[in-house]
Amino acid sequence: MTKNFIYKVKIYYEDTDSGGVVYYANYLKFLERARSEIIYSFGLTNKKLLNDHNTLIIVKSCNIKYKKPARFEDVLTINSKIKSILKVSFIMEQIIKRDNEIISESEVVLVTVNSQGKPIKIPEALLQSFEKII
Repeated sequence: MTKNFIYKVKIYYEDTDSGGVVYYANYLKFLERARSEIIYSFGLTNKKLLNDHNTLIIVKSCNIKYKKPARFEDVLTINSKIKSILKVSFIMEQIIKRDNEIISESEVVLVTVNSQGKPIKIPEALLQSFEKII
């Protein structure tokens, strides 16, 4: 069974437009923060992956569906899980909720690359962490 990672974010004024609704691009920031927290939960960091494994994790594609607006002072929960892993990439499903109401759903394809941007195999340290949760 795939582990579901939970990350909470409170919506501040700076996250919204003049109507108090979260600006659409800010959802991408929230999703990125949630993914970073998953890496941290493995005892890794993006800096450590770069310094120790010459690896960066980049977004290849993101398909996001906006279902309902999030608003100023909402507290959102981002549920993230790894759907699949290939040699140089993995796919994550991320759902943003307010209480039990789905705000947005996304599928993000992430690729591991070296510091020159060339795709490389997912480092063993990261793969081992993934295998514990899938």
